[in-house]
Amino acid sequence: MAVAFFWLARPTPSSLLVGGVVVSAGLAVRAWAAGVLEKDWRLTVTGPYAFTRNPLYLGSFVIGVGTAAAGGVPWFALLFAAFFGLAYGPTMTAESRALETRFGERYAQYRNAVPLFRPRARPYRPPAPTPDAPLPVRATTSFSLRRYARNKEYEAALGAVAGFALLAAKAAGWWG
Repeated sequence: MAVAFFWLARPTPSSLLVGGVVVSAGLAVRAWAAGVLEKDWRLTVTGPYAFTRNPLYLGSFVIGVGTAAAGGVPWFALLFAAFFGLAYGPTMTAESRALETRFGERYAQYRNAVPLFRPRARPYRPPAPTPDAPLPVRATTSFSLRRYARNKEYEAALGAVAGFALLAAKAAGWWG
């Protein structure tokens, strides 16, 4: 799909600028999410997770739409959105079931209050800890560069930079 996109892309300075702004927003969402996520250790329900249960996927979706815009192929954004829904919709659902198995009622409360993908307008506020909910819930929204690095989120940023470099080279006439 990436090769077909690059072959069909017709980037211009304007499309690269618009796409770059959108991709930057997606990267920011992913970075924030990775910087607060205590993967496989705690149920994180604050930071971007207070708005959507899947901010990493949401950020990836925004990056994909922005990349389509940068390539100057508007219909490719629709194709990407369809592919994303088919590929990641079932994944998000399966991950939700796994988290409910692992975190029980705490996750069920969170799941019932926070949308799977579409962000809610106001942040979720977790209920106070109780003796019957012993598993830890992430109680802070503080970003940690160490968590960002441990979650290898820099790979998404490097991929975006590489993709934009290729699109910029094509816009400059260096490729097809």
